[in-house]
Amino acid sequence: MPTTPEMSMDMTTVGDTGLLDTLQHEVAVFARRAEQTRLGGVGQVRNSMDRAAYLLLNRLDKEGPMGVKALAASMGIDSSTVTRQVAPLVDTGLVKRTSHPEDGRAVVLQLSPRGQARLEEVRSSRRQLMAELTEDWEPEEREAFCSLLTRFNSALSARMAVSGVPAPEAQSPS
Repeated sequence: MPTTPEMSMDMTTVGDTGLLDTLQHEVAVFARRAEQTRLGGVGQVRNSMDRAAYLLLNRLDKEGPMGVKALAASMGIDSSTVTRQVAPLVDTGLVKRTSHPEDGRAVVLQLSPRGQARLEEVRSSRRQLMAELTEDWEPEEREAFCSLLTRFNSALSARMAVSGVPAPEAQSPS
């Protein structure tokens, strides 16, 4: 359910501030730990792909080849950031730059076969990590956590959009 700033104020002043304090603290701890580990996975793949690279490769895999502007728009970041983040992916052969099929002057970014293989390796490692971290959870708990985390990220994205700040990767899970 969408909330207005007034509703949010009511929640923090009238609601259970102890619960909200715990929530904000746990989100901060999660963010720090996620960044420290990059939720990179297990084994040799652990911490082997940074967040920006993973999110770009994931987006190209899910949406197919696209130009820099379209990729930036779909991720909620600016074109210069995408250009800067894609350069090392092109240099290492994970992404290919090709000519647009209808307009040969335009450049299209596409996941290379090497990039596809590397992305699947990282995904597999991350799936294994998620399985290990939640191995003692019931399937319903995993589903509920995923649903609530998706909802939380969507709320953050919506809040950032209202304030004019792009919200990277809010549209799809990675």
